[in-house]
Amino acid sequence: MTQEKSRYWDTVAKTWQEASPQMLWRAYNDAVNTALFGHWLPDHKVDFLLKTDLFDESLGKGLYPLLELHAKKVIGMDISVLTSRSAKSRHPGLVVGGDVRRLPFADGVFDIIVSNSTLDHFESSDEIVDSLGELLRVLKPGGLMLLTLDNLVNPVIALRTALPFRLLNRLRIVPYYVGATLGPSRLRDHLEHLGFRVIEICTVMHFPRILAMAMSRVLEGHSGLKIQEGFLNLLMSFERLSRWPTRFLTGYFVAVRAIKK
Repeated sequence: MTQEKSRYWDTVAKTWQEASPQMLWRAYNDAVNTALFGHWLPDHKVDFLLKTDLFDESLGKGLYPLLELHAKKVIGMDISVLTSRSAKSRHPGLVVGGDVRRLPFADGVFDIIVSNSTLDHFESSDEIVDSLGELLRVLKPGGLMLLTLDNLVNPVIALRTALPFRLLNRLRIVPYYVGATLGPSRLRDHLEHLGFRVIEICTVMHFPRILAMAMSRVLEGHSGLKIQEGFLNLLMSFERLSRWPTRFLTGYFVAVRAIKK
């Protein structure tokens, strides 16, 4: 099963790398994640930090420029060999691992784990919980985990999750497999049951995603850098909604900061 999934994600990676990687859309993703994790990461530099997938780093800067400021060694991993190779070619400091459901690391190795939208591509919530257990295992006692998942409370995500992937893919609503996810309450419950102490839960990426992707594609091909920068600032201005009472309805991702007990 792992080899089959690896081949699938290799195909996805090849498609994205050969086609236009949508750099304006990628810049928006990187900006949102960098702002979130930059706020949550500690000021001091730790020994070992694990990043649980390398899709963003294979197509652009991703989080690597931020993470290398906070760890002496950043270890990245991805189930796709092609994605791993591409990320390592862009960021030679990365050391590549494997499948997040069966981590090839000893217990209690990492000071920090960063997992941005890795675990929401599985077929079942059980696989998410199993992966969280693996992340707990390789994290040091008192270690920090920063996690994002598709936000099931967001009505758009809830509808997308309820519809068949083949239909969504055929209609070009989703470019690759998106699977099960957890809402904020269930995610907190699972984390605390496993042995994490949840410090904070919030939401990010509040501009409507489909509209943002469509506008990014048009502007990238038909506008100059100044207009694109203005558009990126507009997208980021919607992150203010993370402070509103409606944040769990508008945010496309739920984000968690947790510590291993």
